[in-house]
Amino acid sequence: MAIERVGVIGGGLMGSGIAEVCARAGSDVIVHEIDAKAAEAALERIDGSLARAVDRGKIDEKQRTDIEERITVSTVLEQQSDRQLVIEAATENEDLKKQIFSDLDRLAPREAVLASNTSSIPITRLAAATTRPENVVGMHFFNPVPVLALVELVTTVKTSDTTAEIARAYAEKLGKTVIHAKDRAGFVVNMLLIPYILSAIRMYETGVASAVDIDTGMRLGANHPMGPLELTDFVGLDTTKYVADVLFEEFKEPLYASPPLLTRMVEAGLWGRKSGEGFYRYD
Repeated sequence: MAIERVGVIGGGLMGSGIAEVCARAGSDVIVHEIDAKAAEAALERIDGSLARAVDRGKIDEKQRTDIEERITVSTVLEQQSDRQLVIEAATENEDLKKQIFSDLDRLAPREAVLASNTSSIPITRLAAATTRPENVVGMHFFNPVPVLALVELVTTVKTSDTTAEIARAYAEKLGKTVIHAKDRAGFVVNMLLIPYILSAIRMYETGVASAVDIDTGMRLGANHPMGPLELTDFVGLDTTKYVADVLFEEFKEPLYASPPLLTRMVEAGLWGRKSGEGFYRYD
């Protein structure tokens, strides 16, 4: 099945990025948001990203106009009823995602592929909210979506080969490199990344080194583009803790346990860039 009509549920940082790359690839995209204010914010994110692409010479003004014309933002979920592929990119909350999949099961065409951009929740749990688990797959993109080239393709014990192949082919059409992961919490990247981040937080918490020295050490000593605490601020401390908690629930391994400092910072609203302060302050 050639994918021409795509739905994206959620127009936040991830959802707007996914919508943009799908439209860049020529797909007709409908982004669903919860209200008019959120819908307007999603359009502003997409417009800003495309403006930066023009400034950097990645696309020209005509291409920008063509891409924008292929994107619609709606607050009516029923508009997803003709989509061939729907990618859920809502907040990382399992109950919310299950409700979305239940609603999509009722609305989307029977042959449609239903995908989740979750970074940690096992896909089987989301598929169980539908009557068509064979059509459900994980397609985990990375932020910023228009820049980072990876998609984790996650299949469950019930995902059909056809569904997996459609999702793989479409991700590659978007210019992404696809890696395959079994349906385990965290998949490939976060199963490795979260223990690394939590170790850096414990190191900072116990006074081994300052945040600046930890980050500088990993940037210059391991050639990482960002240090672990910088990265945590970028991802969001609240998101990091949520993913860590999902991994700990799945594996019961101490390396996935949230350090007390991370827990207290999240409780205090110090979520990183999104709140203006995390391990660093942001104007």
